[in-house]
Amino acid sequence: MSNVPDCPKCKSQYTYEDGAIFVCPECAHEWSAESEGSTETDEKIVKDANGNILQDGDAVTVIKDLKVKGTSSVIKIGTKVKSIRLVEGDHDIDCKIDGFGAMKLKSEFVKKA
Repeated sequence: MSNVPDCPKCKSQYTYEDGAIFVCPECAHEWSAESEGSTETDEKIVKDANGNILQDGDAVTVIKDLKVKGTSSVIKIGTKVKSIRLVEGDHDIDCKIDGFGAMKLKSEFVKKA
């Protein structure tokens, strides 16, 4: 068996070589052999509506009334959200909002508090 490195993103051992790149079947991360030695990660930078960089654990404030899908309720402008968690995808913030529970928000509708 060849010496194929573990995935740098999810640390999976099931990676395989596809031509000049390595592929992880679990998280679909692809990287080249040249970048293998690099310790840099491909983390996405998430910014709020004002351009401030957001990080896990930050507190944010909602800048627009947001309708909650599947209900008739609304998250009002000015609602504070504590301890956000950044995730991949269209809605890039996971959080818990008092009175609503677990929610996913888009960073373009919040500002750093």
